[in-house]
Amino acid sequence: MGELPPVPAVPGGGTLARRVVLATCLVALVSVLATALVAVPLAGRTATRQAAQALATEASLVAVVLRSPDIRPVAADRMARQLARQRIQLWLIRDGEADRPGLPAGVVAELTAGGTVTGRVGRVHGRLMLLEGRPLGGGDAVVLTRPLFSGVGAVVVGGLWLPLLAGLLAGALSGTLLARRLARPLRQAASAADRLRAGDRSVRVPVEPPRESAALAAALNHLAAALAASEGRQREFLLSISHELRTPLTTIRGYGEALADRVVDTDDVAGAGRIIRSEAAHLERLVTDLLALARLQADDFPLEIGTVDLVALVRGTAAAWSPRFDAAGVPWRTELPDLPALPVRTDAGRLRQVLDGLIGNALRVVPSGAPVVLALRPAPAAAPHGPAVAGPVGAGAVRDGAAGPAAGAVLEVRDGGPGLTEADLEVVFERGVLSSRYRGVRKVGSGLGLALAARLVRRMGGTIDAGHAPEGGARFTVTLPADPAAVPYKPRTRA
Repeated sequence: MGELPPVPAVPGGGTLARRVVLATCLVALVSVLATALVAVPLAGRTATRQAAQALATEASLVAVVLRSPDIRPVAADRMARQLARQRIQLWLIRDGEADRPGLPAGVVAELTAGGTVTGRVGRVHGRLMLLEGRPLGGGDAVVLTRPLFSGVGAVVVGGLWLPLLAGLLAGALSGTLLARRLARPLRQAASAADRLRAGDRSVRVPVEPPRESAALAAALNHLAAALAASEGRQREFLLSISHELRTPLTTIRGYGEALADRVVDTDDVAGAGRIIRSEAAHLERLVTDLLALARLQADDFPLEIGTVDLVALVRGTAAAWSPRFDAAGVPWRTELPDLPALPVRTDAGRLRQVLDGLIGNALRVVPSGAPVVLALRPAPAAAPHGPAVAGPVGAGAVRDGAAGPAAGAVLEVRDGGPGLTEADLEVVFERGVLSSRYRGVRKVGSGLGLALAARLVRRMGGTIDAGHAPEGGARFTVTLPADPAAVPYKPRTRA
């Protein structure tokens, strides 16, 4: 095996662990910021409501104290200093005039008229302030102001660094653990794939959760098992082919050396030539089958599809094989439908190749006196591509239109030979399996014929299956689709 190309590097690709860690850290960061976006407005509204309530309480207390004109100047000065420590300013209104400018004129007018101002927000010296005003009587009033509580957002955001740091650390830790957990089956799969690529078919990957990783491991294990089985069959096939090649080559070489050394008598030269020619023809058929199998794997395998009359094709096939069956002492018959023609769309040459291969296999294994049958019948419309039912089909099998219009054709090759076991039927179309199984037990071929027939039929759009024949041997059934361009025909009834 030649040197394998290196695995190409993925441009811009990072490790899974790094990406998972970055993703979890990003999720932690987004979570903290989203929490802040929700918490800051809520905290601001709560703080503002609490500050307004506290300021209203302070304003009511101050109004109670300052309603006495005798102590108002001294008490006002003392209370102003105490309130200033809480960022609260005290304003006195006397005879409709504030003790200093800055209060909104509307607030001053409302308090002078004896009204109460509570929960009000207004601008004092350009700043938004909470205002609480209480009348003192006689056109006098007191007003408390404090800044609208705008520091809550800064407090909340300033307190985010600790949870943010904790979230990033937790994200990095959990991301690292998660990445290792996720990357482990991928690394195992990559290692197994590299070993498979290097030719090691014994590799197996542990099947572990999660479900996707288990599915990947199971798929690789199945691939390794399938490759091992396939290569095992290939080795057996090559051994079988080498045996098939060695036998005619040995014969040709032996007779060639005998002719070269003039060991063969003059009267036997013609016989030796015939043997060499026969073995060379066997080699040619073997090589032809191998090439056909190889070409069937390619997409450019040539097929010459046309309208073919299967009745005429079967009659011609029967006439060509009759002398060989007569010489072997094997009864040979055909079973045809009572139809003038049975047209289908297929490749006549390839179909004849399939029939010749199936008939040749039957003739090889059938004992003298046991029959071989080539049967043709229309496929019923109800099951145009289904498996054909085993059994003899005579000339009168289709009569009175009972089978309905045909949807294709069914060809059968049956024999009275040793047949196939149920285990044989499972592998009958695999290359070289039956040849290896029965070598030395009964006559076998190269093991290519049935595999070639199966692939040819599939390429022609048909199906092929094997079973047991009523004659006691094997039955091979080829089902072909109908010719869509052909004129529908009606089976003739027999008198």
